[in-house]
Amino acid sequence: MALWDRIKDSASTMQTQLVAKKNDLKSGAFRDASMAMCALVAAADGTIDPAERQRVAQLIAGNEVLQNFPADDLRRRFEENLNKLTADFDFGKVSVLQEIAKAKKKPAEARAVVQIGIVIGGADGDFDKTEQAVVREACFALDLAPHEFDL
Repeated sequence: MALWDRIKDSASTMQTQLVAKKNDLKSGAFRDASMAMCALVAAADGTIDPAERQRVAQLIAGNEVLQNFPADDLRRRFEENLNKLTADFDFGKVSVLQEIAKAKKKPAEARAVVQIGIVIGGADGDFDKTEQAVVREACFALDLAPHEFDL
């Protein structure tokens, strides 16, 4: 199986698992950590162009699990995290990883945050090394083993 197909299958599997847990994923910590994860993956290479920002915002708005929360609120939180990352990537990343770590009290939510990162990263068919690296860092922030997610 080609890498491209494995990435698409993995993202699809993660999304299916997320939808199955949708009713358990309604906390503020999950919401905040998810938006921080989306921003971190979007800015993984240290930059984010307007097209990428728009694409991730559309993925967030269309994600069935994230529809537990008001779209305007999600967009605002996503943009705030992106702004931190684009202002000073290294300093912003520390802040964003702290936001992600808030979900570690509930293992199901922590895993779901990582899965959202993988879904966002793999949505364009190229879950690249920089995206994998920041999702791996998020795993450590959440006290999860990256190998659980093939990272």
